[in-house]
Amino acid sequence: MLRKIRIILAALFFTGLLLLFLDFTGTLHSVLGWMSKIQFWPAFLALNVAVLVFLVVLTLIFGRVYCSVICPLGITQDIISWLSGKRKGKKARFTFSSARNILRYSFLGLFILLFALVSTSVAVLLEPYSAFGRIAYSFLSPLYVLVNNLLALGAEHIGSYAFYRTEVIVPSISVIAAASISFVLVFVLSWKNGRTYCNTICPVGTILGLLSRWSLLGVRVDKSKCNGCGICSRKCKASCIGDSKVDYSRCVACMDCIGSCNQKAISYGLKTKLKPCVNTSEKVSEGRRSTLSILSFLAISGLAKAAKADGVIKADGGLADIKDKVKPKTRGVIVPAGSRSITHFTQHCVACQQCVTACPSKILKPSMELENFMQPQIEYENGYCRFDCNKCDEVCPTGAIRPLSLADKSSTQIGFAVWRRGHCIVMEGKSCGNCARHCPTGAIKMEKTNPADPNSIEIPVINKNRCIGCGACEYVCPSRPKSAIYVKGYSIHQTI
Repeated sequence: MLRKIRIILAALFFTGLLLLFLDFTGTLHSVLGWMSKIQFWPAFLALNVAVLVFLVVLTLIFGRVYCSVICPLGITQDIISWLSGKRKGKKARFTFSSARNILRYSFLGLFILLFALVSTSVAVLLEPYSAFGRIAYSFLSPLYVLVNNLLALGAEHIGSYAFYRTEVIVPSISVIAAASISFVLVFVLSWKNGRTYCNTICPVGTILGLLSRWSLLGVRVDKSKCNGCGICSRKCKASCIGDSKVDYSRCVACMDCIGSCNQKAISYGLKTKLKPCVNTSEKVSEGRRSTLSILSFLAISGLAKAAKADGVIKADGGLADIKDKVKPKTRGVIVPAGSRSITHFTQHCVACQQCVTACPSKILKPSMELENFMQPQIEYENGYCRFDCNKCDEVCPTGAIRPLSLADKSSTQIGFAVWRRGHCIVMEGKSCGNCARHCPTGAIKMEKTNPADPNSIEIPVINKNRCIGCGACEYVCPSRPKSAIYVKGYSIHQTI
């Protein structure tokens, strides 16, 4: 029964989280968005104390049920492992192995050092939620949109508009490569050995494993009933049951072992009743000190980063050939309005790509720069940031993009427009004014170069104090391949 409950809950969480990553309309987040906000690392970066306390208490009571029920990458490993077992025709194919503590704590130490000293975006390459997001965005999202467009096309033929077509965004080679590395690593380890990634590489799994050693409930082996057949060990995808002993730091509370025991020697309940072995070779007091040290270091690093961040506060106009625009080299990084500053954004974003999928203008693109690797940044070559949209802050689970009303967004300056005389078609004697006509804040005016001469050309003049950096001017500029006007980002957002 416990196993069935776990599978049902895991299926609900996995389906809900997958739909959140695939939903390009952003409408599902009003119903399912809480699933992303109770993920461990996003909650930590958002300094969501209530969620963190809930997850810690959940682990101290039930063990690592987070890894089996809530974490989407953990459930992905179970699906892959299940498929492998079906193909091989073996229901009990695992074997007990000793904990690879050197590897576990090395990866955890590397994760903490990268997070504290280098870059959050590099550290989250090991983090499960962002890894799942990259995989979903790179491989499943284009297919999802393609199927939607086919359904929309079919619906249009019968007079129905239940679906609408949208652009299929194919990620860059670099993005696909980064997602492929994560997927191949998870796939190979899960296909062969079940939860090896979860119990060796994943930093969240290691942290929760330290806590689960003292969980109130857990899998218990009654040695008086056990006949030493080893079926429980062969059913354990975490490889943590051996010689009638359970390594609670690796047990993910999947309950697969309970129903497999013909002697009814395995149950789930209070650990103290049967006093199962919990790695007696390790000193419990030292383990507790290690756990507290790691959690304290993470908390201090997160608070320090938050304090630092908060304190630093295709139109061608018919005048040019249609060519793809190129990104200005001097643009810098532009982040959404609710981000407050580049520092705040880069230190809180886990590069899960939810905002990229939900953005209706498709102006958020994953970065390939090391300092903000895979973290979204705004590019205006194919769209602009609309006044009536705040989807990105609605779907962000980490607080990297803080909730912002539409009124506040319209008065937040994320960048400013820059005019490049040499690329503007008015310098060729052609009239234009696209940028001025489409500027929603009236920050751009067309003025004559010589007011005394009525025949002099009109050039765009930018009022930097009124420009919010929405990118409408850059998007509609007919100049190709380099736009004559582009947005340069502010490192700290300002308010008009």
